Amino acid sequence: MLIDPFGRAINYLRISITDRCNLRCAYCLPETGVKWMAPEKLLTADEIIEVVRVAADLGITKVRLTGGEPLVRDDLLSIVKQISQINEITDLSLTTNAIRLGELAKPLAEAGLQRVNISLDTLQPEKYHRITRLGDFQKAWNGILAAEAAGLLPIKLNCVVVGGLNDDEIVDLATLSVEHSWHVRFIELMPVANEQDWGNGLPSSDQRYVSVQSMHQALQRLNLQNVDSSTRMGPERTFKIPGSLGTVGFISPLGDHFCSKCNRLRLTADGNLRSCLLVDKEISLRKAFENHEDLKAYIENAVKIKPKGHELSQHNCPESRCMSQIGG
Repeated sequence: MLIDPFGRAINYLRISITDRCNLRCAYCLPETGVKWMAPEKLLTADEIIEVVRVAADLGITKVRLTGGEPLVRDDLLSIVKQISQINEITDLSLTTNAIRLGELAKPLAEAGLQRVNISLDTLQPEKYHRITRLGDFQKAWNGILAAEAAGLLPIKLNCVVVGGLNDDEIVDLATLSVEHSWHVRFIELMPVANEQDWGNGLPSSDQRYVSVQSMHQALQRLNLQNVDSSTRMGPERTFKIPGSLGTVGFISPLGDHFCSKCNRLRLTADGNLRSCLLVDKEISLRKAFENHEDLKAYIENAVKIKPKGHELSQHNCPESRCMSQIGG
């Protein structure tokens, strides 16, 4: 069992398998994009599997594959299949924009993937294209339905709420949970190397942040009922619209500090372990591979340096990587 200096059990590993993405979402990537990592800089499938095997021996039971956009990696199905065969990993999931999920949902389920989180910030096709800069709303929507048909459940829809952009759609998005057994989750905008001008008629930096308290106020007429999550680790606060099939959740690093329940490590696509999404400190597993050293000590060291919490309120924001390079 991995226990950090503050008594938190660490059992969750998020793995960015690529920094590449087929979209350019405003809060995640600059409009001009970034220089993608050279292929030889990325961890190979064999290296990813070795990290998971060692982490599983140390007590990791939950793995999530992220990006960039993980569905653009050619060997994704092989990676999923191999991880699913590691007995200690009991929860294998993936975060995606769903653009390629229409064709890949069934093969992923057959390979052993259990569930998906899908980014969906608007229900308006024109606005979806504006936010993502390259995206097609109908492809994403078809991907959601394909995931549901393939049994990749429960489906979680992640919505980053941005003032002056999609904060007027909170009610519409929340009510998706009424007739669908989907978990709609509203996420406060995190200041991760995204303070620049977004261009394309998108809101300025002083307009963008919407607090979780403002989200609750916007949803007041839906009479949200609290769902007890006291026994679960993780950042989400969960609620339910009376009579609904799904739930409504909130992830709020600024408005409702959640660090005391953090149970995760993050592995970047180029092999660096981060013990906190919002702190730039990293430990290189690439070095361990190059020197043929035991990964165990590196993973244990990442847990030992895990901070008590982020320092966003003190304006200590991560700047070394944009969100797509960390894995979210």
